[in-house]
Amino acid sequence: MNTERPHSPFDPVTIGPVTLRNRFIKSGANEAMCLDGRPTRALVKHHRDLAAGGVGMTTVAYMSVAEEGRTLPNQIWMRPEVLPDLRVLTAAVHNEGAAISAQITHGGSFVTGMKVRGRTISASSGFNAAGMLKGNFLQRAMTEADMTRVIDEFVAGAELARDAGFDAVELHMGHGYLLNQFISPMSNRRSDEYGGSAENRVRFPARVLAAVRQAVGDQVAVLAKINVADGPSRGATVEDAIVTARALQAAGAHMLVLSGGRNVESTWFMFGSNMNRERISQVLKSQGEWLTALMMKAAASSERKMTFREMYFLDYSRKIRAAVDLPLAFLGGVKSLANAEQAVREGFECVVLARALIHDPALVNKFRSGELRESGCDNCNACVAYIYHPAGTWCIHNPPNDPALNRIPAAAESGR
Repeated sequence: MNTERPHSPFDPVTIGPVTLRNRFIKSGANEAMCLDGRPTRALVKHHRDLAAGGVGMTTVAYMSVAEEGRTLPNQIWMRPEVLPDLRVLTAAVHNEGAAISAQITHGGSFVTGMKVRGRTISASSGFNAAGMLKGNFLQRAMTEADMTRVIDEFVAGAELARDAGFDAVELHMGHGYLLNQFISPMSNRRSDEYGGSAENRVRFPARVLAAVRQAVGDQVAVLAKINVADGPSRGATVEDAIVTARALQAAGAHMLVLSGGRNVESTWFMFGSNMNRERISQVLKSQGEWLTALMMKAAASSERKMTFREMYFLDYSRKIRAAVDLPLAFLGGVKSLANAEQAVREGFECVVLARALIHDPALVNKFRSGELRESGCDNCNACVAYIYHPAGTWCIHNPPNDPALNRIPAAAESGR
């Protein structure tokens, strides 16, 4: 790896087989712009706007490798039938000069928006608190046959992404999804070679990444999104994350995206601030999800109170940076050009943003031109509520999305 550090986040960077025009990456963040598991024209517009706004790469969030791996019904399910829609999406981004990454993953037991036939799969068996609102009360521990099947699903999803024109695939191993259910001691209670120590807990996720890298690694960049820590004291620590990072480096990852927190137990850690439970409740009620809204509101009463601060994962990420020598992408509270410059100066190859770019898709161009030096995002977290809305995710300080675009498949003929 080249040890010379760039002076600017606007410098190009090469990640495996892909060279990005700059080091700004739009983070994978559920867009809710999908129809029957297919990308819609709303999703194409969303990512085209980000590409036109200057990002080096944009990430299409939560593309499930299996039908039952979706957490919500308005997510992409990777299968050959969606290839034409995916190609429209990647072409739109490429036409604006940016690269595009497919975030592929599986929810495991974290399936909150639909009923799954039988028990959901996970690292360990038992009661499934995350799935109870939709009747997914129980989960079962994956067998070796399950692992082989899921590895094949990840490989097939990555190959489909390659064929669709994606420049990278990002395996989501954080936030409480299936691969994180192995890495985190909050979910993994196994006593075999996949449980116990941090080295054992990352064994299956590392197998998944190695298989994907073998299948597509010379054609697309293979990334992994991991937690720098889970947040709660009983969860994975930064020392565990270092073990994970080293194992994934050995498995062939081209870059790691450093995130944190879990969707059920520690969203306050993930976002560096408390969720906007009131807005989430309003949106859920508008969609007839009254029970879910009530549960969300109840969760707020026991949530740790957090005041947002910029670059809130920096101390954790520095420790991982010191422990591995593969490219790393810094994520967590980047609000200004100065934040991005600091991340690059401290040795992170890329800088990853979500909320600031939802607020202003042209933020990178505005940083470059000098029009802005700080994002206008106020971290109200209301945008998160719109993963439950038929118009898709948007910033409440901007005009709302056009819901009609979210009812048309990306590859539909004009006029339909």
